[in-house]
Amino acid sequence: MKITKICCIGAGYVGGPTMAIIAKKNPNIKVTIVDINAERIAAWNNEDVSQLPIYEPGLAEIVEETRGKNLFFTTEIDEAIKESEMIFISVNTPTKTYGIGKGMAADLKYVELCARNIAEVATTDKIIVEKSTLPVRTAQAIKSILHNTGSDVKFEILSNPEFLAEGTAIQDLLNPDRVLIGGESEDAIESLANVYGSWVPQERILRTNVWSSELSKLTANAFLAQRISSINAISELCEHTEANVNEVAKAIGMDSRIGSKFLNASIGFGGSCFQKDILNLVYIARSYGLTAVADYWEQVIILNDHQKRRFSNNLISTLYNTVSGKKIAMLGWAFKKDTNDTRESAAIYVADHLLNEQANIAVYDPKVTSKKVQADLNYLNTRSEEENNDLVKSYEDPYETSKDAHAIAIMTEWDEFKTYDWTKIFNQMKKPAFIFDGRNILDKEEMEAIGFEYSSIGK
Repeated sequence: MKITKICCIGAGYVGGPTMAIIAKKNPNIKVTIVDINAERIAAWNNEDVSQLPIYEPGLAEIVEETRGKNLFFTTEIDEAIKESEMIFISVNTPTKTYGIGKGMAADLKYVELCARNIAEVATTDKIIVEKSTLPVRTAQAIKSILHNTGSDVKFEILSNPEFLAEGTAIQDLLNPDRVLIGGESEDAIESLANVYGSWVPQERILRTNVWSSELSKLTANAFLAQRISSINAISELCEHTEANVNEVAKAIGMDSRIGSKFLNASIGFGGSCFQKDILNLVYIARSYGLTAVADYWEQVIILNDHQKRRFSNNLISTLYNTVSGKKIAMLGWAFKKDTNDTRESAAIYVADHLLNEQANIAVYDPKVTSKKVQADLNYLNTRSEEENNDLVKSYEDPYETSKDAHAIAIMTEWDEFKTYDWTKIFNQMKKPAFIFDGRNILDKEEMEAIGFEYSSIGK
């Protein structure tokens, strides 16, 4: 099938950037992104592209180039479904907070709602593409819903997982390591391969069965997260043996069998995918009675949680075992640099722990709003919204954030943090002035020469 119209359900961190690149590279295909969130769609249509709901380097320029030409954002979901030949499902698949599988299994209610909506309004044959991160055999559930509509409409289901790293998503899309397409219908697979083939070499487009494709996504994220937890486990050992985790990471990273990526010791991983996908993997393994497999992967999460708690405990113990009434300046709230995504950010959980100890927290992040900071803390339901609002203040200036602070905690590796006038910051802090570098981005000797009490990870 030659594709001329694509619909993407879900205008989030995956759907937005992916469809923008597809539109840019396929000017003859009309790409429509739909979402029930009218506020989000309005933000995507904002004339000022600096106000897009998602920040990714290079994204605004591509949206500005394609929007209104062959890239469209709308809440008219049914209309877009009806006219398209290919539909990407790119909705949120959070971890369940209720019922069977609570805390581990993926909540597929949004995916199912999409499938039922498509089944209800489609009048012509469609290719349905799973773009959300989904547990193995979700395609079977979608297929079951779509194939029991009682109509003559034919649906082909493909799995096309994303392998984007937030902060570099545009470059990842423009020059992917691989594009993975899983399906049963060769014609449907080739229809999607031709869309990507307008800029991705065919040898990088892998064709598999649906189940391999779905499991490959979970496995890729599990392996990456495992590397982070592994080096973080070594970082704690380094702190007790006077080894330097950076030197250890460099030494093992030069081994061609290991490689150097994802070996930066830190406060721990965050983001929407790593924890969710590993928990999903654990749940699937347990459901098949594979206890040893489940325990193995669950340990990656346990270590990550331990690293976050270890960081906040170290901060509290260093500040004479109390942070009650003390101002702690947190630089960074996003889970990593070059994104405004805060999902599962270490900053949220460290802040929550410090708030339990009655600290006052000041937050600065160049891309995260005060509204988002408050929403993240309120989601935990640890205390009232009024308490969070009283105890946590966001600032638009890093120097104001750190003024009169007892300590600074660096939570995100934003490049701009390295360029600050740290002598100015030191002079306006309470003394002794502490820095807890959760990302190992500052120079220890330089900070100590200024007068800071400096603490980092794995040194």
